[in-house]
Amino acid sequence: MSEAFRQEVREWLEANCPPSMRGPVDPAEAFLAGGQRTDDHQLWIDRLHERGWTVPAWPKEYGGGGLDWEQNRILQDELRRINARPAVTGMGVTMIGPALLEFGTHEQKLEHLPKIASGEINWCQGYSEPNAGSDLASLRTKAVEDGDEYVINGQKIWTSGADRADWIFCLVRTDFDAPKHEGITFILFTMHQPGVTVKPIKLISGLSPFCETFFNDARALKKNVVGEVNKGWTVAKRLLQYERTSIGGIGGGGGSRENSMENVAKRYIGEQDGRIADDQIRSRVITHRMNDKAFSLTTRRNQEELKSGLAPGPASSMFKYYGTEQNKRRYELLLSIMGTQAVGWEGDSFDDYELGTTRAWLRSKANSIEGGTSEVQLNIIAKRVLELPEPPAANQG
Repeated sequence: MSEAFRQEVREWLEANCPPSMRGPVDPAEAFLAGGQRTDDHQLWIDRLHERGWTVPAWPKEYGGGGLDWEQNRILQDELRRINARPAVTGMGVTMIGPALLEFGTHEQKLEHLPKIASGEINWCQGYSEPNAGSDLASLRTKAVEDGDEYVINGQKIWTSGADRADWIFCLVRTDFDAPKHEGITFILFTMHQPGVTVKPIKLISGLSPFCETFFNDARALKKNVVGEVNKGWTVAKRLLQYERTSIGGIGGGGGSRENSMENVAKRYIGEQDGRIADDQIRSRVITHRMNDKAFSLTTRRNQEELKSGLAPGPASSMFKYYGTEQNKRRYELLLSIMGTQAVGWEGDSFDDYELGTTRAWLRSKANSIEGGTSEVQLNIIAKRVLELPEPPAANQG
């Protein structure tokens, strides 16, 4: 049965995946494209969505493919085999979608999940605030009841993609008298309304994927509370685990075959007898590739252990920590290989790939901050995975 399904998938992909949708997005493409969809990209979305394969493991009634674990594994294998690009990505697929499947009502799932599956709606995350980052539970954005709605006032920061988002999943405080981990509610509302102001933040990379978001009497329907009122911290923590699992996946990115680490090294350093000419760089490239492979196999083993449908747990912090640090190491290695050609900002002396690599290298510095800093992940690993004892309190003398 599985081999028949594999053959079906292989034939369908060969017939339906546009050639331009085969191969990872290189740094230059990611920078120059600006996130806009080409005609081929939209065609790829439409064809996959018709099969339910934009979110293949989601139930069919919510826009998914209803595939079991083994079928989804085969589909992912075949997508990787032809280097097919993901059709629908973003926080809808990786974060709020899984959270709604676990905590949402049937009505919430019917309203929001099919639009995520079709790529119709973009989402952003309203978690961090100027005074509530790593200590997220200190958030102050408040929501006050008004009939069938909540009126929301406050500010969020580092809201990735908020300037392009249609909806936000947001943590608000609905009880200021409760302990800080209580009194928090997880709610969804549209960004396209009076009272929502978004200001992009220009980063060192020259891009503005992060934003400040202000709420001035913005409104959210009570029916869009996910989970229980004042119990949103439970949903928030689970969503962070989905987020960290997703962010950790960037660790094995290698660009297109033409711009693989090995080929980039040969292009900039030279080759001898078909190998990278510099012994030290060759050793570093091989080590990086081996670490990528080991990380990929470890994440796959974890997926197999979770095939019963269990949600990710504290181990997601391990993948987030290693994956993001590995991605940062990748760009540091590219810098060593490309030299000054990897730090160009503009001008005819640099091609598109080089300009894109510069910005991707700078952008990678945020990898170990977003979704919870590496230091926070190490604390979680120590406490929740390794179950190490708390250090003794300092002697107060």
